[in-house]
Amino acid sequence: MPPLPAFSAFAIPAIPLIQPGDDIASIIADKSRAAGLSLADGDVLVISSKIVSKAEGRQAALAEVSVSPAAAALAAETDKDPRLVELILQEATSVSRARRGLLVTQHRLGFVSANSGLDQSNIESGHESALLLPLDPDASAAALRAALRDELAIDLGLIISDSHGRPFRVGNVGVAIGVAGIAALKDLRGRTDLYGRKLEVTQQAYADLVASAAHLLCGEADEGYPAIIIRGIDVAAPHGSAADLNRLPENDLYR
Repeated sequence: MPPLPAFSAFAIPAIPLIQPGDDIASIIADKSRAAGLSLADGDVLVISSKIVSKAEGRQAALAEVSVSPAAAALAAETDKDPRLVELILQEATSVSRARRGLLVTQHRLGFVSANSGLDQSNIESGHESALLLPLDPDASAAALRAALRDELAIDLGLIISDSHGRPFRVGNVGVAIGVAGIAALKDLRGRTDLYGRKLEVTQQAYADLVASAAHLLCGEADEGYPAIIIRGIDVAAPHGSAADLNRLPENDLYR
C-alpha cells in the first residue's frame, strides 16, 4: 500500500519590516537557518506580495499623486480618496464595477480585483501612502527563486501571493500573482475518477491552492509571517506562471 499523502507548512519567523532595496532572498535564507527551518529541494516558498512590493519600492505617497478628471469623477461616485482612485486607475486596464465604497477593476496583470490590489495596511504612513503590487510578479518570483538557489544550493518552487475576494463568496482567499518553479494550473482532463469516468473539463488552480494553504499561517492582520514553507506537495509538473490562471475574455461569462 502506498504511503498516505501528507504535506506540512512552516512560517519563517522574525522577518523584519522590509525596506526599499532589501535583499529578500538573503533575509529569508538567514531567518530560516536561524530558526532551524532548512529549505530543501522540492519545497515551495510562498512570499507575501507586500514584502516584494516594499523591497521593489512600490510604495506611493498620496501627496505626490496628481488626480485626473476621470479619477475625480469616479472618486465622487465611490466616495473614495481621489488620490487612491488615481493610483487604482493607473494600475488598471478597465473598471469592472463601481458603487459607493466599492471599486473593482481589471488589473494590468490580467486578473480582476478590488482597488487594483492597492493596499494601505501594514505599511508605514498607511494613511498617506499606498502599496502597489509588484510590476512583474512572475519575473520577481523567478528572480527570488534564482537568488535562493544560488544562496542555498536548492531547487524550490516559489509563489508570490496576494489576497483576493470572490464575486460569489464572502471573504478573502490567498491567490498566486507570481509563480516560478511550480505549476500554476494543472490540467486534469483525460484522467479518470474513482469509477473510471474520464474527466472532461477539470483544471486545478494549483498555485492558488498552495497560496491559500500558506495564508492560513501568514494571515492578513498583525501576524507578521510573510514567508511560508510548504513541504511535501508535487512540484514535478511542467512549470508555469501566474498569467496561466487568468481566464480569457472570450471564456468569461460574467464580464
